[in-house]
Amino acid sequence: MTTVEGEPVGRTARPPRARRREAPPPAPPADAGPGAETRRRVRDGTGLLAAAAMRRLDADLDWYRDLPADDRSWVGLVAQAGITAFVTWFADPARPPQGVGEIFSTAPPDLTRSISLQHTLQLVRVVVDVVETHSDQLAAPGEERALREAVLRYSREVAFSAAEVYARAAEVRGAWDARLEALVVDALVRGDVDDSLRSRLAALGWSGRGATLVLVGTTAWPLDGVRAAELRRSGRRAADDALVGIHGDRLVVFLGGEGDLQAGARSLLPRFGPGPVVVGPTVTDLADYARSARAAMAGLAAVGAWDAAPRPVPADDLLPERVLVGDAEARAELVRLAYAPLSAHQGQLLETLSAYLGAGRSLEAAARTLYVHPNTVRYRLRRVAEITGWDPLDARESYVLQTALAVGRLDAPPGA
Repeated sequence: MTTVEGEPVGRTARPPRARRREAPPPAPPADAGPGAETRRRVRDGTGLLAAAAMRRLDADLDWYRDLPADDRSWVGLVAQAGITAFVTWFADPARPPQGVGEIFSTAPPDLTRSISLQHTLQLVRVVVDVVETHSDQLAAPGEERALREAVLRYSREVAFSAAEVYARAAEVRGAWDARLEALVVDALVRGDVDDSLRSRLAALGWSGRGATLVLVGTTAWPLDGVRAAELRRSGRRAADDALVGIHGDRLVVFLGGEGDLQAGARSLLPRFGPGPVVVGPTVTDLADYARSARAAMAGLAAVGAWDAAPRPVPADDLLPERVLVGDAEARAELVRLAYAPLSAHQGQLLETLSAYLGAGRSLEAAARTLYVHPNTVRYRLRRVAEITGWDPLDARESYVLQTALAVGRLDAPPGA
């Protein structure tokens, strides 16, 4: 047999053998794509995560342990709903995650109002920590990081949702509180005190401890919602309790508490306009709040008659001016504090005061009118100051006493 280069003659020569190529791996089934095993494990571990979350709630959150049993059970259901919502979203990440509203939908409305934003975020943090802690157990080999990233993404979306929900709730609550506060201030000014008013005051956080006074003034600019809210915050910094009422260009502020209310009132002066500010008398009973408010408002209407009035000026220092604008309470107060005790005194104090004022506030002229020594007039006037609290020798206070004599004589019965 003849050979050609080692090949037998008479046979067809074969080409060199080609290098064998490795066949590509078979395509994976549609239901076994990347992450399918992890999703299955997470779905099967829902009960494990829920139990771990409940243990963490009880171990880490003091406010949860302090809740009543019913509320604790509802919070537990909320936590389980959050885990279930994560598992559902993890099975199909293309779907948007459920928000806080859907997670809280199983709980009663009272619970959603009592759980704060901080508490809600703590619940989210517990769920995140629980899933991260069990990620090595739940994720398929090599997919632990993907599971943790999914948890972080979901928790971020839920946290943003919670912030939005609570922001809307705070806005609505703020508007409701402002309307309720306006109604309460109007009722206090009118003196409509009943059990419903007490409950509304409590809803606004008014403790009612200590004393209360009222400031009334004007504003040089319109009070929009932002300025009104800032004024309310300033009032609550100035005293334990504060209420703000806005009547056109007039501000009515109630301050209450056990501290120095006069100092608190002075600290609020920059919040008022450049005009006068009148402070009502300090009272302690809810039924007297209206009296303080009426005195302050009447004083604001009458303060223009006293050019030298300080700022702020007590309403009780404006009794003569309030009488001029028809304030019946100021008229009765002057009679009670000055005219009645002087007329009841047996030492001719009323006659001496009348003679002194009628003689142009001259001690010598009054002494000649009364046929007494000027020192006797001086002594009697000093007694007038001790009894009434107003000194006849002071120009402003003698004006107060003169107005008291006038209204006392007008109100006295004929022949008295």
